[in-house]
Amino acid sequence: MTVVTFYEKPGCSGNARQRAVLEAAGHTVVVRNLLATPWTRLALLSFFDGLPVAAWFNRNAPAVKSGDIVPEQFDQQTAVALLQADPLLIRPPLLEAEGERRVGFNVAAIDAWIGLPGVVADDAPESCQHGTDGHICQGHEEASHEHGRGRGR
Repeated sequence: MTVVTFYEKPGCSGNARQRAVLEAAGHTVVVRNLLATPWTRLALLSFFDGLPVAAWFNRNAPAVKSGDIVPEQFDQQTAVALLQADPLLIRPPLLEAEGERRVGFNVAAIDAWIGLPGVVADDAPESCQHGTDGHICQGHEEASHEHGRGRGR
């Protein structure tokens, strides 16, 4: 089928499920570390084409969850600078296939783009889903989560 470059947060269980959905659909997934990639302004912008600035941000990033960073308050130039300085703020995953780049994992949009036969939206939620096993994705250690290792547990 299609070769998909998949920029993920290493150790993120949500990204692992999303990769598995792509592979189950017959795609070849080339995994890249979202946090270790040296992002240029133009490279980042190519993934966000047509989206509002606030949609570029990872809502599970500690600085966003705490309210230190409010994505709706930034213009394009400021937002890109923030994302370059702290890639944990970038909404995962970033996807590249067939000459197109996209952000996030919207099952219907990806199905229309490269095909996800037999996949239902619940099979691959876009956001990081922390389980009862206490898993915390890389970079989330500072955030307070209500799942096993969060506040007061």
